[in-house]
Amino acid sequence: MIDETTEIGAVIEQGLSPKVEINSVAIFGSADLEQSDAVCVAAGEAARRLAERGYTIVNGGGPGVMQAATAGAEAVGGKTLTVTYAPENAPHFEGTASDNQADETLQAKTYVERIGMLIAKADAFVVFKGGTGTISEWGLIWLLAHIYYGQHKPFILYGDFWFEVVGMVQKHFLIEEVEMNVFRIVNSTEEMLSALDELQSAKQELQDNPPSEMPEPAL
Repeated sequence: MIDETTEIGAVIEQGLSPKVEINSVAIFGSADLEQSDAVCVAAGEAARRLAERGYTIVNGGGPGVMQAATAGAEAVGGKTLTVTYAPENAPHFEGTASDNQADETLQAKTYVERIGMLIAKADAFVVFKGGTGTISEWGLIWLLAHIYYGQHKPFILYGDFWFEVVGMVQKHFLIEEVEMNVFRIVNSTEEMLSALDELQSAKQELQDNPPSEMPEPAL
């Protein structure tokens, strides 16, 4: 029997990354979109541009945005890694996609472990439009970036709709100023690449000149 407390605790610790250099980027987004959908097209292009920079592209091994990410990176000879999960009695989970063929695939035992492994294998994240699964990934990486601020893994929200989403979160939830520093919202691959550089530089600046008071862990 799995000790869920131990497992979730181990997942949360995956948010800590003292290194500044970004070598791998995880791409999150909907499993329910066709490859011709504009979101998948954007995800594929984003993965292609990231792979051209030498980043390994990480995703959940499913269809939709995940498949587009692998295909985009593979199209330019980039490195790809998927973390899959094959649950029983879970009709609303997308599972894996036979067309999502990565260079390396890791098999998770549980959904929580899958998210933890995705977070552990990436140094930064790009989040596209998705459903509740994407919300869970976004929420966890945001929390971890807040907890480990200065040692955090930054992320990028791709699409103009994120301005409205984040605005509503700020309006109705208790969001600290520091939590707004760990991500950027973009609407193009050029903006994404610039944001990634900016977030990396900001993390380096934090490590070179740490603030006098770091936020307390909010677990």
